[in-house]
Amino acid sequence: MATLTMKFSPLLLIFLSCFSNQIYALEGPESVSDTHFHTVQLSSFLPASACTDPPTTKGHNKRESTIKVFHRHGPCFRQGQDKNATAMPSLSELFSHDQLRVDSIHARLAPKSNANKVDESKVNLPVKSGRTLSSGNYVVTIGLGTPARTLSLIFDTGSDLTWTQCQPCIRSCYKQQDPIFNPSTSSSYSNISCNSAQCSQLVSATGNNPGCLSGSTCLYLIQYGDSSFTIGYFSKDELTLSATDVIPNFLFGCGQNNEGLFGLTAGIIGLGRDPLSLVSQTAQQYGKYFSYCLPSLSSSTGYLSLGKSTASLKNVNFTPFVSSQGTSFYFIDIIAITIGGQRLAINQSVFKTAGTIIDSGTVITRLPPGAYSVMSSVFKQLMARYPSAPAASILDTCFDLSNFTTVTFPKIAFTFGGNAEVGLAPSGILIAANSTIFCLAFAANKAATDVGIFGNTQQKTLNVVYDVAGGNLGFGTAGCS
Repeated sequence: MATLTMKFSPLLLIFLSCFSNQIYALEGPESVSDTHFHTVQLSSFLPASACTDPPTTKGHNKRESTIKVFHRHGPCFRQGQDKNATAMPSLSELFSHDQLRVDSIHARLAPKSNANKVDESKVNLPVKSGRTLSSGNYVVTIGLGTPARTLSLIFDTGSDLTWTQCQPCIRSCYKQQDPIFNPSTSSSYSNISCNSAQCSQLVSATGNNPGCLSGSTCLYLIQYGDSSFTIGYFSKDELTLSATDVIPNFLFGCGQNNEGLFGLTAGIIGLGRDPLSLVSQTAQQYGKYFSYCLPSLSSSTGYLSLGKSTASLKNVNFTPFVSSQGTSFYFIDIIAITIGGQRLAINQSVFKTAGTIIDSGTVITRLPPGAYSVMSSVFKQLMARYPSAPAASILDTCFDLSNFTTVTFPKIAFTFGGNAEVGLAPSGILIAANSTIFCLAFAANKAATDVGIFGNTQQKTLNVVYDVAGGNLGFGTAGCS
């Protein structure tokens, strides 16, 4: 092991190398203690059936602009609801939806000649599909209107326009947990006109030209990669983040025709770079600065905070954003990956070919094929003591741990541009396919030219800080549990 090479003579190292496997087989994985390995109870990877909402958040001072984050398939979001109506999807369903999102991101970022290759035939819409992204996994609760009505929205760094379902649902509304927003009950609501500058901004925020209703009301359309879609009025109203954080004249989509895989959420809140995103619309209040922490389990809670504070900067390593390539995505540079203290032999050009984004809505990190194959091979070598298991959906580096109560596995760290080293939590390395099969929580892209994606599983428990105005992304440890 890497730590031993610093302490022992070459002769002793040869001796240890010859006998380490036999020693380990006799003692078992529970006896191994090394700074480059995690030893974890298998039960800690499995979510509880009830919400375990901590009273405070580690390393993060509670502020008025801080909102709780829930997993949309977890018990914290579905409290008081019919459990069958919000049951956790199977692993294959979850990853099937995840792959749709990844495919649509790749299509959106592909060269223009390939940009429209996402299948648009599944939904018959009056205009061309635009921001083809499947929805994400994490939910925040906000208020909309005067008086404020509570809505639970998916937060998504890969989306720009915030939207929610609205009465009277002229065409269709799917089932949601909160009462559907009724604009007629809000004294501060108004529609945006077709000939306004704001209406023309929908082109960049949604990828579609806006429509125009009789009476000159501006219409928006967004279609997602899983064939979900929303169409409705482009509007403005008061957005309430807390009792003291109220955003007047917030621009959003008031959906009158909405279908898709949004669970019981009321819509999406966009945290991208576009002028219509929440980040840009609240720039005066929060300086284009936000942070979040995604909990390790779907049965716990994290946070989304807007604005800069001393707490948000604690023990944070920053890496510069790379050119956004004309999109709202947040691009970063991967310099190296370390497993079990070993820096993987991957040429940096492998990561630079297509670049990498960080995305709150993609579940599993996607690496270039050349990088993933090295990672998988090294991880398997360091996990050789555990029986292998068949692939679980998109995850192909899996282990049968049915005869174990704990597992010892190598730590994984990423080095990003600016030499920002980020160690992953155990929940960002292994994922439970079921109670006995556990897999490396990474997957390979289909091609070297597909953009890499640093997904939300690898972001778990980290304080992820977006200094959009300053052009930096930060990672801090122990953001939440």
